Amino acid sequence: MWLIYFLCAIASASSLVTIQKPSYEPTWESLDTRPLPKWYDKAKIGIFIHWGVFSVPSFGSEWFWMSWKASNQSRYVDYIKNFFPPGFTYQEFAKEFTCEFFDPDEWAKIFKNSGANYVVLTSKHHEGYTLWPSKYSFSWNSMDIGPKRDLVGDLSNAVRKQGMRFGLYHSLYEWFNPMYVDDRRSNFTRKTFVDRKIIPEMKELIEKYRPDVLWSDGDWEAYDDYWKSTEFLAWVYNESPVQDTIVVNDRWGIDIPCKHGDFFTCQDRFNPGVLQKHKWENAMTIDKESWGFRRNAKLSDYLTTHQLITTLIETVSCGGNILINVGPTKEGIITPIFQERLRDLGIWLKVNGLAIYNTTPWKYQNDTIGQTWYTTSTDSVYATTLVWPKGGILKLTKVKTSFAKLKSFSSVKLLGYEKELTVKVIADEVHVLLPSKDLVKTDWAWVVRFKYNELITEYI
Repeated sequence: MWLIYFLCAIASASSLVTIQKPSYEPTWESLDTRPLPKWYDKAKIGIFIHWGVFSVPSFGSEWFWMSWKASNQSRYVDYIKNFFPPGFTYQEFAKEFTCEFFDPDEWAKIFKNSGANYVVLTSKHHEGYTLWPSKYSFSWNSMDIGPKRDLVGDLSNAVRKQGMRFGLYHSLYEWFNPMYVDDRRSNFTRKTFVDRKIIPEMKELIEKYRPDVLWSDGDWEAYDDYWKSTEFLAWVYNESPVQDTIVVNDRWGIDIPCKHGDFFTCQDRFNPGVLQKHKWENAMTIDKESWGFRRNAKLSDYLTTHQLITTLIETVSCGGNILINVGPTKEGIITPIFQERLRDLGIWLKVNGLAIYNTTPWKYQNDTIGQTWYTTSTDSVYATTLVWPKGGILKLTKVKTSFAKLKSFSSVKLLGYEKELTVKVIADEVHVLLPSKDLVKTDWAWVVRFKYNELITEYI
């Protein structure tokens, strides 16, 4: 009996021992030690949504208000002069931001079918209009004017029902907010705007919607000490309800991008083409000219399906995630051209997703012959070619070292085609003989999978 009491005492004492979670100090040195939550690297593909009052004029770009009022760009000035009454203000556009056809469940299905694993919505762009009923927006929000609904809440629920993660873009600065303008006049020695609006607003977003991504922007006019970035992020990592899952980007003040953050964005449409030391994301647009919807866009302004898939392959091969932007209309419609591109992407990924999801960069990112990019998993190397090779022979140079041990391969196959492929080593090249193109269940890009009998850590 004494033995039972002894064991129970040990068990009770053990239950009191807890693993101490790290506590992060409000310094970049400390914050940078936080491990990247594993879900983000595995996700690979996200959808970006730029939506707001700027979707009403849907002319030029989402910077319409700034281009018209501060930059005085002639095409914006002339547009207002020619089509609106004298004295018209930007705020009058808000009542036309009706969103009457916004169906969050339909949006979420479109994104899910594209192959995306997370969605990031602009909760507030530089115009200051919030897509949720913020206590700090002073009636400049989607509940008080416009659609009269909580757009952030509606979409977050729909996205999560589809099994995807939900994130929020948030602009630190607001072009014409009087508090921000006053802080700027003081050379940012005053921090009224940050203290009264930005910090409480971001905390409200996180506590209410619990995003898995907080995508900061609008940081470039002031240093991070003005924005209280490290202080805020220490709260996010230590105390917030999403402290274990959330990831943040690198736009937290002058000189911070590409230096600090869970993942780097560095600049819009960042696609370096070489392996990066730190996790990064390529935030890019299907409309090459704008993030928001443009009624005056031309067909040539949009990426083709092949261009979109090419960007995905280049990005993932170099260790990045891709965040693909669409701009909905003021009515809440994702226009057919955006839907088509996302549908095509999903079709391609259903066949070739093994080369994207749960992969890591290989020791080589691309091949010197042709347009071929590499990724790897625990038992395979994937060679994705962007061009169907002439004569159906894919010629590779980077895998020759691996082919020195041909017996180590259990199979070489083309995804979307069932039969084994014939492989020959000729001089310094590996030749993969592909089948007739019309027998392959895919288009736009093609993946050869080299599968090994054993784990291939020696080649990574």
